[in-house]
Amino acid sequence: MYLTRFSYTPEAWARLMSNPEDRRTAASTYIESVGGTLHGFWYAFGSHDGVTLWEAPDNVSMAAVALAIGSGGSVVSLETTVLLSVEDTLAALRTAQGVRYRPPGA
Repeated sequence: MYLTRFSYTPEAWARLMSNPEDRRTAASTYIESVGGTLHGFWYAFGSHDGVTLWEAPDNVSMAAVALAIGSGGSVVSLETTVLLSVEDTLAALRTAQGVRYRPPGA
């Protein structure tokens, strides 16, 4: 699962104002092209204009979608966060028990 926060350029907002469209359709097409699913698309107030929740087969697939969107010139900010399930986090915590970390200078 992946959470993406994005912000449109002023030009993209101007185009949407001139020709309103449901961008969920486009977002679904992008993620489906790599075998994924769009689970949600919301617009927001604040530091980002919108948020999407995606499912993709792997990080490379999600990165490809993010790169394609980012290179299109309509967004000024695109941040994608990999989301871990509780089960994956628990497994990481158990694995971390075996990592012998040494703080710098210690």
